[in-house]
Amino acid sequence: MILKELFITGGPLFMTILTLELILLILAAWKAPAWVKEIGLIALISCWIFTFISLIQMFSVIQRVGDISISVWCGGFKVALIPVVYGSSIYLISLILRIIQKPRI
Repeated sequence: MILKELFITGGPLFMTILTLELILLILAAWKAPAWVKEIGLIALISCWIFTFISLIQMFSVIQRVGDISISVWCGGFKVALIPVVYGSSIYLISLILRIIQKPRI
């Protein structure tokens, strides 16, 4: 249940794109192992771009509204950082898959 809430809160479009990158990563680990790290890097870069877009939207709303409470600030940052956690996790998975796929010495 909490994953569904995080998915929706993090922005359905952004989280869907990151999920597609995760699926692509899993497929690449199976079919094209050389692309695993690159797909992980794409997810990492995507999550930061999505976070910056979210922060720009948050600051635009704050600029229009004016004075807001600290709890609203914290809520905005929390929402903006959800894609970072998800995208960084995808990158971590790509690194783990890459380590597993390396030839043994």
